[in-house]
Amino acid sequence: MTVSHKISLALVALVALGACASPNMPAGQATLGQSPTVGGGTFTSPGGLTVAADARNIGGLTGICGVWAESINQSVMTRNSAPKILDSAGITLGGEGVARGLKFMREVEPAKSYAGMQANCITTERRWRPGDEARALEIHIPRQIVYNDLDGGFGESGGILIWFRPGGPGAHPSDKKPWYHLGGTGVSGSLGADE
Repeated sequence: MTVSHKISLALVALVALGACASPNMPAGQATLGQSPTVGGGTFTSPGGLTVAADARNIGGLTGICGVWAESINQSVMTRNSAPKILDSAGITLGGEGVARGLKFMREVEPAKSYAGMQANCITTERRWRPGDEARALEIHIPRQIVYNDLDGGFGESGGILIWFRPGGPGAHPSDKKPWYHLGGTGVSGSLGADE
């Protein structure tokens, strides 16, 4: 396990511990600002996920507003995995866990920018503090298995195992068409934009 992987796991644990005591309360919709924080990741099969979020003062409480998008063209084995992934995600503000479970966010189409989009919002129990608008907002999504079709057992096994890997926005409007396997040879390729 690398040092960066250990740090990532520690951050996710901090988010979980810090946000467990702060239940999310629905707070309507709002427009994302001009520079929302963007995060996400990709699957070990084609496709990925993007999350965009803002923190704001909602009635004196720390509010989080956000949207998410998944690749339009992705493996059928990863379709509908976004809710599980979002449920495991969290947000920190200035290094402090403020929200855990991002399923409240509104689904949108992949875009080059998420600025100005209508987003679903929640409030947390954390009071909004002076200077919060300048504190760094970060989106934390743990690495996780989203599809497991392995035979199991020892020795030679077959099947498919697909991971979600955090690492920044993963759903893009210019995603290529789905991958395909060339005549059952096991060689992967992707259809070109002109095919």
